[in-house]
Amino acid sequence: MSAQPRSEKRSGTERAAILLLSLGEQEAAAVLKHMGAKDVQRIGAAMTQLQNVSRQEVMEVLNQFTATVEEQTSLGVGVDEYLRKVLINALGEDKAASVIDRILFGRSSKGLESLKWMDARAVAELVRHEHPQIIAIVLAYLDPDQSAEILEQLPGWLRADVIIRIATLDGIQPSALQELDQVIEKQFAGKSNVKSSVLGGVKAAANILNFMDSTKEAAVVEEILKVDENLATKIQDLMFVFDDLAEIDDRSMQEILRAVPGDRLLLAMKGADEAVKEKIYKNMSQRAAEMLRDDLEAKGPVRLSEVEAAQKEILAIVRKMAENGTIQLGNKGDEYI
Repeated sequence: MSAQPRSEKRSGTERAAILLLSLGEQEAAAVLKHMGAKDVQRIGAAMTQLQNVSRQEVMEVLNQFTATVEEQTSLGVGVDEYLRKVLINALGEDKAASVIDRILFGRSSKGLESLKWMDARAVAELVRHEHPQIIAIVLAYLDPDQSAEILEQLPGWLRADVIIRIATLDGIQPSALQELDQVIEKQFAGKSNVKSSVLGGVKAAANILNFMDSTKEAAVVEEILKVDENLATKIQDLMFVFDDLAEIDDRSMQEILRAVPGDRLLLAMKGADEAVKEKIYKNMSQRAAEMLRDDLEAKGPVRLSEVEAAQKEILAIVRKMAENGTIQLGNKGDEYI
C-alpha cells in the first residue's frame, strides 16, 4: 500500500494556507478579500504556523486543488451558479451566504458586517448601552464564537436577558435589520445594503452558549432557568457538549479523529467522561489507542481552564464538520446543527 501523501494529513485550513502562500501577494489578496472575517483569521493564523513545507507537499496541494476544480467545473453551468455550489460545499449554506453576497452583489464589509472584523471587546463597548433587544439582534447576526466572546464582555446581569431574547427572536423584518445596519454604519461612514435574514431562535442561543467559558455559560443557563424553565430546557437540549461525543456513530468519530490535532485531543481527554474515552479508543488502531492511553497516564496535572479550552476547540471543529455534512451528530446534534 502506497504511503499517504503528507498534504492529505493537513487540515483543509492548512491546505488553503499552503495554496495561498504559493500564489503571489496580489493573487492571494484577491482571494482573501472575498472571505469572511473568521475564515481570513483562521487561514491567516495557519499561514503563520506553517513550518517545513516541502516543495513536494506544495505540488500535492496544487494538484489536489486543480483536480477538484476540474471535477466540479462543467460546460453549460453558469459562473454564478457554479460559484454558489462551490462556496456552499466549502463553507456550508449559512456561511457561504454572506460571501456570495459580497462576490456577486458587490457587498462590502460595512454596517453589521463590519463588526465581524472587530475585536470582541470593541463590539461589546459599542453595544453595551443599547437596548438588550438590539444587542440580541446584533449577536444573532454575528458568528456564534464571536458572539460568545462579546457576551462574556457584557455585565453578568445582562447576559441571560440577551440569550433569552435571542432564543425567542423569530426572525426580523428586512427594513428593521437595514435600519440597524445603517445606524451602525454611521459610526464607520459609508452605506450598506442588507438582505432579509432569519435571525435568532433557540438554536442560535444554544450555539452562542456552546462557545462561552463553561463557568459563565452555566451562570447564564441558571439565570434563564429562574426566568423561564421551559425555555432553558429547550436551550440545554440543543447544546452539544464534549461528553455527547460518546453518542455519535463510529464513522463520524473516525472523521473527527483525523481532523483534530493530537495535542488538543490529549488535553481535552484529561477531563473527558470514561464513555467518551472508550469511544475514542474504539475508533483508533490498537497501537494508537495504547499510545494515547500511555500519554494520558503520563501527563501530569493540567489546569481545568486549559482542558475546557481544548474541548471547546474540538467542539468547534465538530460543529464545522457537521455543518459541512462530513459527519452526523445523531438526533440531538441534528436538531442543534
